[in-house]
Amino acid sequence: MRREVNRFSGRKRRGTGRFRAVAVLIVAAAAVAASGCGGAKYTITAHFESASQIVGGEEVVIGGTPVGTADKPTLGPNGEAIVKFSVDDAYAPLRRGTVAAIRSFSLSGVANRQIQLTLPAEVDAGSEIEDGGELTQDETISEVDLDHLFNTLDDKTVADFKKVIQGFAISYEGVEAQANDGVKYLNPFLSTSRRVFAELNRDQTALANLIVDSDQLTGALAERRDDVAGLVVNIDGMMGALAHQHDALADTVHRLPDFMRNFNTTAVNLRAALDDVDPLIEASKPVAERLGPFFRQLRGASHDLVPTINDLDHTISEPGNTNDLVDLTRLQPQLTKVAVGPLRANGKIRAGAFPESARALARSQHQLEFFRAYTPELVGWFDDFGHSGIIDANGGLGRIETTFGAFSPSASGVPVISDVLNIGGSVIDPATFLGSIDTGLTRRCPGSNERPYPDGSNPFTEGGTLNCDPSQLPREP
Repeated sequence: MRREVNRFSGRKRRGTGRFRAVAVLIVAAAAVAASGCGGAKYTITAHFESASQIVGGEEVVIGGTPVGTADKPTLGPNGEAIVKFSVDDAYAPLRRGTVAAIRSFSLSGVANRQIQLTLPAEVDAGSEIEDGGELTQDETISEVDLDHLFNTLDDKTVADFKKVIQGFAISYEGVEAQANDGVKYLNPFLSTSRRVFAELNRDQTALANLIVDSDQLTGALAERRDDVAGLVVNIDGMMGALAHQHDALADTVHRLPDFMRNFNTTAVNLRAALDDVDPLIEASKPVAERLGPFFRQLRGASHDLVPTINDLDHTISEPGNTNDLVDLTRLQPQLTKVAVGPLRANGKIRAGAFPESARALARSQHQLEFFRAYTPELVGWFDDFGHSGIIDANGGLGRIETTFGAFSPSASGVPVISDVLNIGGSVIDPATFLGSIDTGLTRRCPGSNERPYPDGSNPFTEGGTLNCDPSQLPREP
């Protein structure tokens, strides 16, 4: 019996020891908790334009990391919302330039708010805000709920907006899967757009110049709206013509890969050629500076060449048949065949035009040799059509010749030959008059129409080889 009691007593002592150990641990934990939380936290009082559904207990975050909690808001004397929140010692104290904004941290829920603190950069930070300090409305941002935006709209706008939403619902009906696939690319689009706008915003001066230049360009296009309209019409015609040639375009696209493969080899060789051209470019740089005046003059000459180039364009290619150089080139094979020969003409094989012309010139050499000596007379004959007479040291001299027929009419008041020959009351015998006229001079030598020159150069007989009579000369005065 005593043994049993002792055994029980031993168990009781062991249970009491365990209870004491647990109690000691609880007291120690409470002491640690009291020591860690017993100190006053760093707090800030922020003045917001609106509480934005802050109810107390919301997180205060910096860069997405919770650093404190918000108390229940109170109403300030000017109707603003006063929210007191705490900040962990690791981020305390805050400095001037800190912005407190009430934001939604998810799309689900109604009062899902948090206070986001944006800390200033080190170079922009102001003085430290003491514990219990305040942030004015200039340093806070309230959440703008969607219903605030809708409350600014009138009934007609709201009704139209409902129609827009219903229209989106109708447009996506049946293509939900494709729309979901398209949404996958929205994030890359927005991120790249953000980078684009960041680059635009980085250089404000260049962006302003771009806007100004775009405005000037738009104004210039507005002044030339008729030309722009013509350009659009011509582009439309061009695209229509290309559309009619869809088979040719398809064939071109089909051949493009082979062309690009061949061009790849050309581009590789061109790269090596450019390396060889570099010394030439370096050597040309001093000369290039002097080419400025030359190109300025060339610009003016190029402007003057525009009509010539246009005429040359018409000369090279002109609508119609056999009226430009292109048609002439196309006819060259036929022309060559006719000119060189041989060819079949009139049922016989004949030599070409050039061989026949050479043969004709060879056969006419004797006649040409004969006419060569009469070149001055021939040129003078043609020259007489331009002007009459000659010019010597005394001035202009004209030769006038009157020709009468063997019989002269006596009607219509035209004098008869006898009246003409009645000079000073005495009539000249026609036989005597006609006897003084030389006739039958058909073999005159070249230069015999003039009086013989003292040097004996006329009449010209080429050493007596010409078939002419040097005695057929004009009568002496």
